Formats: sequence, C-alpha cells, structure tokens
Amino acid sequence: RLTYSDIKPIGNGSFGYVYSAIIRSCDEPQCLQVGERVAIKKVLQDKRFKNRELQIMKMMRHPNVVRLKAFFYSNGDKPTQKEEVYLNLLIEYIPETIYKSSRTYTKQKQYMPFLLIKLYMYQVFR
Repeated sequence: RLTYSDIKPIGNGSFGYVYSAIIRSCDEPQCLQVGERVAIKKVLQDKRFKNRELQIMKMMRHPNVVRLKAFFYSNGDKPTQKEEVYLNLLIEYIPETIYKSSRTYTKQKQYMPFLLIKLYMYQVFR
C-alpha cells in the first residue's frame, strides 16, 4: 500500500498529466523513502492502443533518464471517468528542466549563461 500527499500539477501532454507529490507511507519492501518528493505521471490506458511505457521504464537504467520508482493503476476521478483505467508511474522528481530554464531566460530577455549551457550539454552527451 502506498500513500502520498501534497499533490500539485506540474505538466501535461498528449498522453496524460504529471503531478508532484510527497510519499507518506509505503508497505513494499523495496519501497520509496517516506518524505521523498516524486513525480506521478498519470496516463490513460486506451484499449485501442498498446501502451509499452511501463515495460520500457522498468528496463531503463541510464543517468540521463528519470528512474521508475513504483507504479499503480487507478480509475478516473470524475463520475464520467469511472470506467477508465489510468497507469500511474512514480518517477524521480526533477524540479528544473532545460525547457523551464531556457524559458526563464527568454522571458527576461537575457542569454542563458555559457556555464549553464555547458552543464546541460555535458549531461546530454555523456
């Protein structure tokens, strides 16, 4: 059994929504740390399509890819969504992305510092 709190939306895309949350309790032996902040990616499991994301995330072990920590299935929150099944992937929470960082500098009409660009490039190409 897994419980979490402090759920905040942090993004959305074509296939679902992403929230941040804090782990409150977990009964599994290989479980997450209590108090750890995670990202929860909630993806609709459409019966018309085969979703291989969970299979792929279980196999991925790379320093440049967020790590899958746990997963669970849930039903929709609204009465009209009760028949829908969602895959919830608990992954590492990364507070800053290249996109967010570049948007911040663009909005301020500034250039991103060269050192920051070098750090991002090092992470991408290592």
